[in-house]
Amino acid sequence: MKILSKEQVYEGDKLTAERQNISSTELMERAGIQIFSWLDVRMQGAQVPIHVFCGIGNNGGDGLVVARHLVLHGYNVHTYVVNCSDKRSKDFLNNYDKIKHVTKEWPTLLDCKDDFPKIDEDDIVIDAVFGIGLNREVDLWVKELFQHFKASKAFTLAIDIPSGLHTDQVPKDENGVVWANHTLSFQSPKLVFFLPDTAKYSQQWDVLDIGIDREYLIKTTTKAELIGRQEVIPIYKPRGKFSNKGDFGHVLIIGGSYGKIGAVTLASRAALASGVGLISAYVPKCGYTVLQSSFPEAMVITDTDEHVITNIENKFTPSSIGIGVGLGTDTKTVLAFGNFLKQNKSPLVLDADGINILSENNELLKLLPEGTVLTPHPKELERLVGSWEDDFDKLNKVKAFTKKHQVIVVIKGAHTITVLEEQLYINSTGNPGLATGGTGDVLTGIITGLLAQGYNPLVASIFGVYLHGKSADIAVEKTGYQSLIASHVIEHIGDAYLDLFWQPEPPQPEAEAKSNKEGSKKK
Repeated sequence: MKILSKEQVYEGDKLTAERQNISSTELMERAGIQIFSWLDVRMQGAQVPIHVFCGIGNNGGDGLVVARHLVLHGYNVHTYVVNCSDKRSKDFLNNYDKIKHVTKEWPTLLDCKDDFPKIDEDDIVIDAVFGIGLNREVDLWVKELFQHFKASKAFTLAIDIPSGLHTDQVPKDENGVVWANHTLSFQSPKLVFFLPDTAKYSQQWDVLDIGIDREYLIKTTTKAELIGRQEVIPIYKPRGKFSNKGDFGHVLIIGGSYGKIGAVTLASRAALASGVGLISAYVPKCGYTVLQSSFPEAMVITDTDEHVITNIENKFTPSSIGIGVGLGTDTKTVLAFGNFLKQNKSPLVLDADGINILSENNELLKLLPEGTVLTPHPKELERLVGSWEDDFDKLNKVKAFTKKHQVIVVIKGAHTITVLEEQLYINSTGNPGLATGGTGDVLTGIITGLLAQGYNPLVASIFGVYLHGKSADIAVEKTGYQSLIASHVIEHIGDAYLDLFWQPEPPQPEAEAKSNKEGSKKK
């Protein structure tokens, strides 16, 4: 799913009105009806007090449309206009006139704190104060209104974006933002829904299709994309009937040190489960027995040193290499790592101590093959690109890093983001159960395995992150968040593949379903 910028949203609205020969007011009506329908399906006429707070711009106009339809369908509605400026949009005024014709309870004008209505915990608040066009600091009394929403503990539904939240920056004052339970975003989610600094302002979100011009949506190139099942299905490579293991590549996982051979075992198992044909692991001597006994599918190559890697030598050319898991930063290992980069020609995935070594030896960055994939956790990322002020600053630093060194960076997190120059690919799978040791090693193995199977580095990263998260989502249904471990993720990689093409059975007519049920009982 494409994530449109604020400017692209405005352009899409304008083109839609032109190409469909409708006015902006009619497009607003369409959007408002979609919000009303979303509410109506869930409320089924329940007489819960609904407080609709409207600004005086187009977001406020959306709110007035919603309020009007709620009134027309018999809901218990109270509408307010947050009178924060003298400038009113044309579409707001049009809908302000319309709501006066359907109710005797005209919208209440709010000008200060003394005007705030009482809101009970069991009520519903609809936030339509500011939309994506907010470009100034929120007035103090409006901030107090937003805190009034929060203090009430009422369910708060934001229209398009929580008021006070910008699409391209982190708020300076969190009191100036509505904390929404749910946000209904028009046509496209907003980037701020996925960033740690800003995602907290909306616990959940849905996208409403308001009929923006299809050609515009298809042809418009965005700098951010949300990756889900429909985005990865087209990149999946099916296997031929007469394939053999040589067709799916040979992965080499390099890593491990005394006490950290488990990381190599996890990465190697994940690479094989991702579909690679052959898997080899390069480890210190202390890892030989561990790998041969715990993972018989792997071939094992050992260093001359018992405890750490000191010299990386292999007699074959791997289809791809994953290096860094459990590696350590011993002086001899750092030297071996640099020598390895000088002679390596295979596609590469770097994780953990591979990234830490790079961070301390910046001259090695120029040795990375184009398209190398780096998979840092937050602290490793900070060592690599430097500290940042907020999430947008972090993204800018990572974009600049990938452009300078021609690499791909996978920023691991609740919504893992794959970055290549100016492009962001935001993952939709995964859960808090992944916050446990070893799951990063599993991700390294999956991406390395996909590289070996012929997926290009960007596709391997996007697809690998998706499969990793989906495997965890399937596993967590059996384990719960607290008990999910890295091995569970590996065990469900196959299920994640199967899920790509799973289709639910069509619902049976009630009579037929009853007949089938009775028949099964007789048997």
